[in-house]
Amino acid sequence: MTVLAVGGLSVANAAPPNGPCPEGPFGNPLPSPNLTATKIKDGFNFLEGPTWDAATQTLLLTNMYDGSGPQNVQPSDILRYTPSTGAFTTFIKNAGSNGLAISRDGTALFAATHDQRSLSSYNLATSQRTTVAANHQGRLFNSPNDVTVAANGTVYFTDPNFQRANRPDEMSGKTGVFRVTNGVVTLIDDTIRQPNGVQLSPDGKTLYVGGNASGKIYKYPVNADGSTGPRTDFAALGGTDGGTVDCAGNVYQVTYGDGKVNVFSPAGQRLGTISAGRNATNVAFGGPDRTTLYITSGTPSTGGNTGNFGLYSIGLNVPGWPY
Repeated sequence: MTVLAVGGLSVANAAPPNGPCPEGPFGNPLPSPNLTATKIKDGFNFLEGPTWDAATQTLLLTNMYDGSGPQNVQPSDILRYTPSTGAFTTFIKNAGSNGLAISRDGTALFAATHDQRSLSSYNLATSQRTTVAANHQGRLFNSPNDVTVAANGTVYFTDPNFQRANRPDEMSGKTGVFRVTNGVVTLIDDTIRQPNGVQLSPDGKTLYVGGNASGKIYKYPVNADGSTGPRTDFAALGGTDGGTVDCAGNVYQVTYGDGKVNVFSPAGQRLGTISAGRNATNVAFGGPDRTTLYITSGTPSTGGNTGNFGLYSIGLNVPGWPY
């Protein structure tokens, strides 16, 4: 396998195991079982991968454009939304990203980058890009989609083939879930059809993965070294996309087709839903106390970058993870 280590990014032990979470106990995260988020702004082609940057109190997110060139690869920019002013600006042009996650020490932005079929990191101070995982055992990934990072520095990402476009398949028709620990790429699972959202429980002991084409959310026990145990079913849910967790361990899983965020307790009990436009793609907690849930949702392009995606938000009762 060929990978490049993350230059200067030592995130191990950079934050306590519970990261941004205060001490509990926590109550019901939802003010009511059926909620509707408020649109902040639309007019974007295809939004994905929101993640909260606590240092600047801003939200970073990906805006993807229609495929172009002979391989029909989708270019994308990383945007920055500043809630205090309402401004959206371009943070990194031509980032090639989809899902995003801030490193635990707050210095880097991990990105599932389909432009190079890799996992990358961007230095938040300089915007310099570093390749974290270039391939697995010499074979290029399909199109890395979503990413999450553990307290010990292990990075987990999903690899469906949604943005592989016209480039050759080097994964023998399989789509997978991978982890990167100390520069080493390890396959977790290549039996899930189109794995998409990926998130860790607050204690880091459970990894959740949404199977976009399988109609299920899966979970894996996570060992102290970042490796995972046998997969089990967590909940049934069709068309899963991105997701996040809150500090009580509740799981927030987006379903693309109906524009909803589906909320489950750690035991898999459905707690309610949050509606946000149509075709929801991803979700993240943010705000000064991390109780604002941000959702990306909209109408995809029919050609010529005619998509109309928006950023939505809603205040909840329990703080949560920034991606």
